[in-house]
Order: sequence, then C-alpha cells, then structure tokens
Amino acid sequence: MLALSLLVSFYTQALDITQMNVILLGDSNTWIGGDACDKSRGWNYWWVKSCSPASCRSFARSGATWTNTSATVKNLVENISVLGNDNVIYNQVMRLIDSVDNGSCPEPDLIVVAAGTNDAWFHKKRPGLFDAGSLVAGDGTDLSRISPSEVTSLAASVELSCALLADRFPGAFVILLTPHQTTATAPENIARVSEIIVQCGARLSLPVIRQDLYSGIVSESERKSHVNTTDGTHTSIAGAQVVARFLEKEIKSILKDRQ
Repeated sequence: MLALSLLVSFYTQALDITQMNVILLGDSNTWIGGDACDKSRGWNYWWVKSCSPASCRSFARSGATWTNTSATVKNLVENISVLGNDNVIYNQVMRLIDSVDNGSCPEPDLIVVAAGTNDAWFHKKRPGLFDAGSLVAGDGTDLSRISPSEVTSLAASVELSCALLADRFPGAFVILLTPHQTTATAPENIARVSEIIVQCGARLSLPVIRQDLYSGIVSESERKSHVNTTDGTHTSIAGAQVVARFLEKEIKSILKDRQ
C-alpha cells in the first residue's frame, strides 16, 4: 500500500555514481539523448561519459508533461513524441516499474526526473495545471487508490508520480530538475512551473536542481542567437555539454551531502 510515509528517501548505501544504476525520466531534452543515452545532443550522453554510472537508461519522451489530464490512463506502449493525454511522467514511472518487474531493467539506485518545459509551454492545454492543493496532507491518505485522471494539477501530478517511485523503489534516491529557460513560452511560465516543482520537492523532502536559473540555457541569449540550443528550446551538442557539466556538479554535490 502506498502511504504518505514513503515519500522520503531512505537511501543508505554509499552514494557513489560509478556504483549506481541510474534511471532518467523527462521530456525532449533528455529524450534526444536516446533511451541508451548514446546520442550526443542530449545532456545524458555527456553526463554518462563523465560520471560513468554502473548503468543509465532513459525512459524520457518528447512532448511529456508532469501534469495529467482528466483523460490520462495507464499506458505502457504509447510513444507519440508530442503532447498527449498519456504522454506524462506518470506513465514513464509505470513503464519503469514494469521494466524492473519483468527483469529488463535493473533496480534503480538513482532516479532523475527532468520535466516541466511542456507544462509551461502548453499550459493552456492542461486545465487545472496551476490549481492549488497538494496530495501530501499528512493524513495517511492511500495514494495507490488515486487514478491519474483524478490528478490534474501540476503539484498533485508531481507528488503522485514521486509517491509511486517511493513505494516501488524505497531504496532509490530521487532528484527533481526544473525545466530550462526557453524561447517557446514566456519566462514567467517557466518560473511558475519551476516554483511549483521546488515546492513539491520541499514537501516530499526531495532535492530539486534549478535548471531554469543555472543550467546555462538562457532564453535572452537564445533569442538573439542560438548559443546552446538549435531552436531556443532543445540543446545543441555544445549546449548538452554545458548542461551535463552543470548537472554533474549539482548531482555529485547532492549525493555527497546525503552521505
């Protein structure tokens, strides 16, 4: 049973990336690195080359949002690469659980979730995204009984997916990433989504890395000339290297602090 008490990570082993099986969830800026993290336009490609984890697999999908819709259902097979009711982090979590259960993926030690760009970009297509409220009420609510279609705010969607990860992988360390800056939507939309993710991290006792502030992707620069992106949103090879260096430093610092 999935209870609120499971939301805090209890990872107790040595937090050495080279000994870790790493799982990545997210949207297109992780997806472009490939499921095997073998494509150089993705930050994960360069991060793996530098950090040398025991294994690293991406379940990210282009077009994915954190936020569910009233039509979202469990879907293990869809791969549409655009916005869709079932193209959500919840279903990446479901695919991860299924893959570990069927033996095609090792039990994760570290799970990194990098999403939020599409929530900000297509917020008008996610009614209720900015609604207030939280699943973490401290009342012993059994979250396993909640359908994703009942959870249509960004905050509740983040908390449901993280609760599912905590339930199935209580030994895994989970890190959340806010979205990069982008020219595709107003800066205030990225900032608003990022702040909600930060607030969720605080409620769940999960670390959050502020890509929107510090990743090296700066929307003002990208509007003038594509410095680290190909289109104002998606990283170029050079941009992927910049992001990878930033995330290597941040993730190693977080793991060190938790030992």
